[in-house]
Amino acid sequence: MRALIIKTSSLGDVLHTLPAVTDAARHEPGLRFDWVVEDAFAEVPAWHAAVDDVIPVAIRRWKHQLLHALRNGEPQALVRRLRRQPYAHVIDAQGLIKSAVMARFARGPRSGLDRDSAREPLAARAYDHGFAIARNQHAVQRVRQVFAAALDYPGPQTPPDYRIKAHFPDHSRQSYLVFLHGTTWATKHWPDDYWVRLAAMATAAGRQVRIPWGNRLEQQRAKKIAAVSDAIEVMPRMSLGELAAMIAAAAAVVGVDTGLVPLAAALGTPCITLYGSTDTGLICTLGESHLQLRAEFPCAPCQQRKCSYADEAEVFPACYSMLHPDRVWTALEQILVNVTVASR
Repeated sequence: MRALIIKTSSLGDVLHTLPAVTDAARHEPGLRFDWVVEDAFAEVPAWHAAVDDVIPVAIRRWKHQLLHALRNGEPQALVRRLRRQPYAHVIDAQGLIKSAVMARFARGPRSGLDRDSAREPLAARAYDHGFAIARNQHAVQRVRQVFAAALDYPGPQTPPDYRIKAHFPDHSRQSYLVFLHGTTWATKHWPDDYWVRLAAMATAAGRQVRIPWGNRLEQQRAKKIAAVSDAIEVMPRMSLGELAAMIAAAAAVVGVDTGLVPLAAALGTPCITLYGSTDTGLICTLGESHLQLRAEFPCAPCQQRKCSYADEAEVFPACYSMLHPDRVWTALEQILVNVTVASR
């Protein structure tokens, strides 16, 4: 039996879908999946043993270059691919109009969130079966419940099993730390000087630090942090698979609210996530030895891309003045001790 998953983006959302795939494969051992996903994240579904074909799309690029995409026949090729074979189930795990349109082109009974549960209620009109899934749950649990309803098995009560670590079998745990400093919102960025101070504490304790980057600004920040010590390495530009391999072997990760942090959770790497403007409740990392540190500030979490705090503050964004490097390092030391004790 074969099913089609539509979950195109973003990286964190794609990773949040993996435990649902594990649940479904456990319930129906012969079930195989194809997966429609943005081409930037196409490596991720292939890491799961229950996924056969990954169908990459470029919706983000098409929105800005639609005529070019149409002339090249890219959307038309996607429609042909979706209609190539019948599916026993078509599961839209995204709940957006764009994903619902793709579901409509696929051949098979379509399932997704009902209009009261979907982020874009109009999407529910595309499904044969719409399910009411409570919004006040973690994203991982919501997707797991969508799959359970679509495939008719009891909602899972077990901890999420991402089941991708086996894809990186040659990476035993090393002693280095990984700092994930890059993110999209200005209000999610932990101050550069705080990263520098944390790096100084880590290297003074004998730890090596590896810092990846994804664009020029992130590369500049990485070099600024690395200037603290020769024990800090600014990594070359890396593919998602290379990043995953590095994270899988790390002693621990420290990161802001970015898609690579759920990757650490999926790989079982100990992690501290720093939250300022965003809420930990429904999207925080779920994994072994994962800790969320919140900036306890009057207006946090504001869920805003731009900081509107008008009074004088020690740093920008202002909320991070309540999340000092000393606090992060203390928490990180404790996680490293706990992991060491557990491994004995």
